[in-house]
Amino acid sequence: MKTSRRAFVLSLFAAGTASAQFGLNKKKKEPPTRTVKGEVMSEQGDPIAAVVQLKNTKTLNVKSFHATARGEYYFHGLDLNVDYQIKAFAKGFQERTRTVSTFDDRKELIYNFELKKQ
Repeated sequence: MKTSRRAFVLSLFAAGTASAQFGLNKKKKEPPTRTVKGEVMSEQGDPIAAVVQLKNTKTLNVKSFHATARGEYYFHGLDLNVDYQIKAFAKGFQERTRTVSTFDDRKELIYNFELKKQ
């Protein structure tokens, strides 16, 4: 009986050592993501409380962000392997669209918008 317990304990120890050695207990690494942020301003440099939309060109899903009173917006957790179209618009101003490309490998992108009056 003692021999079988000892063998059992040794097998547990060996299994634990093997799993640690081969990385079986490691957590999966999250894939890297991208952040896009910036400001929406008028031609005179005044902040605009605009709506900024981000469109995934693969899935066509659209996320919207209402810019702050200082004209700031922020999108995070974006897939590096997807192109996005980002558009800013506000009442009384012409909208502007830009592209976030997969060829740009930066993790944090800053896109400032200057909207012209209609």
